[in-house]
Amino acid sequence: MIAFLRGRLASVDANQVVVDVGGVGYSLAVPAGTLDRLPATGREVTLHTSLQVREDAWSLYGFATPEERRAFELLVGVNGVGPRLALAVLSGLGPAGLAQAVLLEDAAALARVPGVGKKTAQRLILELRGKLGGLDEAGLAPAAPTAEAGPAGGGDAFAEAAAALAALGYSGAEAARAVEAARRRLPGGGADADVEVIVRQSLRELAR
Repeated sequence: MIAFLRGRLASVDANQVVVDVGGVGYSLAVPAGTLDRLPATGREVTLHTSLQVREDAWSLYGFATPEERRAFELLVGVNGVGPRLALAVLSGLGPAGLAQAVLLEDAAALARVPGVGKKTAQRLILELRGKLGGLDEAGLAPAAPTAEAGPAGGGDAFAEAAAALAALGYSGAEAARAVEAARRRLPGGGADADVEVIVRQSLRELAR
């Protein structure tokens, strides 16, 4: 398996890029989030890759972050979701938006992605929810709790929830505000809530 490519960014065309690695040009399809992070043409770039093998073609997909690649590979593992649709989902939502939609069972958000109908959105929620677990299996595992991420007066579960939100791409300030809002809404101040419950409520607060 090709885990990553590092070389000169030779060209960018729509959602396709070519990376020159030692004189060999590799063509990769990439999502919008990766396109936004690309350096100028001619500069060095590193892309995490996923090789998708079909009967009629071997196609290489590139991603700016490991989280994008893991989300892509989870998506193509869903029945009826091919690489093109997986790229469309990532381009429309990004890993954080995908995780939020699945955790909140927000089929409407998924269905707004071109090519994703109501049934496909429901299938994504059903199949990815089981695979995501507490976000860790999606490659979005909570980072070690930090003082910046933890809410005032929060316990370890709140600090872990804030770190999970930070791993999803939210800033430390956004994570802290969302977790603090979740603490105020949860019964008993969330004293007995586990991390997944706090993350779910925090995502609701971020979606308000």
